Amino acid sequence: MDYFKYKNGRLFCEEIDLDRMSGIKTPFYLYSWNTFKEHFLRFKESFKELDPLICFAVKTCNNLAILKGLARLGAGMDIVSGGELFLSSRAGVPADRVVYAGVGKTAEEIELSIDSGIGFFNVESEPEFIRIEKIARGKNKIMNALLRVNPDEYDKNTHDKTTTGKKGGKFGVDLEHVPAFFEAHGKSDYLKLTGIHIHIGSPIYSAEPYTRAITKMIDLIGKLGEKGFTIKYLDIGGGYAADYEDGASPSWDEYSESIAPLLQPIADNGIKIIMEPGRTISANAGILVTSVQYVKKVDQDRNIIITDTGMHHLIRPALYNANHFIWPANPGEAFSVTERRFDPDFDGLMEYDIAGPICESSDYLAKGRKLPPVAPADRLAVFTAGAYGMVMSSQYNAQPRPAEYMVDEDKVTLIRERENYGDLISKQCDRVITLG
Repeated sequence: MDYFKYKNGRLFCEEIDLDRMSGIKTPFYLYSWNTFKEHFLRFKESFKELDPLICFAVKTCNNLAILKGLARLGAGMDIVSGGELFLSSRAGVPADRVVYAGVGKTAEEIELSIDSGIGFFNVESEPEFIRIEKIARGKNKIMNALLRVNPDEYDKNTHDKTTTGKKGGKFGVDLEHVPAFFEAHGKSDYLKLTGIHIHIGSPIYSAEPYTRAITKMIDLIGKLGEKGFTIKYLDIGGGYAADYEDGASPSWDEYSESIAPLLQPIADNGIKIIMEPGRTISANAGILVTSVQYVKKVDQDRNIIITDTGMHHLIRPALYNANHFIWPANPGEAFSVTERRFDPDFDGLMEYDIAGPICESSDYLAKGRKLPPVAPADRLAVFTAGAYGMVMSSQYNAQPRPAEYMVDEDKVTLIRERENYGDLISKQCDRVITLG
């Protein structure tokens, strides 16, 4: 699962006892490099027979140190903005291993992508195709495009706000409109429609929604072939789950056992498979460390822990009602967990709501959680925070963003400095501008 383990009642990240980091100001994100590395390599191994292009979803965790490490392992990048293109370039990722998705690509972002020589645009709509083609024509550059198709397949357990493959949504082109799209644009000289892309949401808790969607895409590829359109690439997207509790998601081998046999025949016929894992690589590779500020007793059976972090640093609980396992960093041997469960089985636990400092009633990291007794200055670890954590953080309530640290065996590296109050106003100014 990861390299965050309790030993003798204390939390370790790889070989680093978090007690040794007690002098570091909270809150901060802490990552395990060897968890990133092992997850990527194990994912790759599970699908090795397909020899896919594996593009890490930058939107899940975009620190440059992490992207550089994944690039050294051979990862491509799944990007959704010009900023993520910039990060991928700075990380040393070959441009032809970059796939650019996202529904709102600006003309400037498209120009940068073409000039960079990215591998593929994942085209989300007809107006977007027309814009990209016009810019490519003006630059006399030939680019590859994968048409994002809505297969109208999804996992019923995926939150509505993270389901992306339903018919009529903002992403992609509905399946029934794809043949007409290829008829209209499949012969472009500058934006070659060489493939199909799907992404059905995140997280997906079983292989079944993928197999349903892939089956539809294989049928679609056959029908397009009959019309004279050759498909060279099939991008099956991301969304593979991560363990927010131990054993809560399938293993990569379990996904592969169902997905790979479906794809193998078309891969053997020369179609290149592209995959876009993100959360499944990064989520369990990071935690958010926070300090208890106050313990507020509400009534006989209810206490509220006020911490120094909250929705401004980890918005998932407030935005999606997401659950993260939370436990003291130094609970003592009596409460040293060997597996992460939202209903841990220990004598002497107390029930707490865990809240942040933000002036919003939704600023809770968890409610009704049973924890060992805690007191002010105790540190808590919020687990599985490596995906959609720091990347979605903000300065709301004029709160600086936290630092990020990376552990590699017994070495700790600061990979993003903690912001200070000066950073809150570093881009503010008082400058009169002249309008045209």
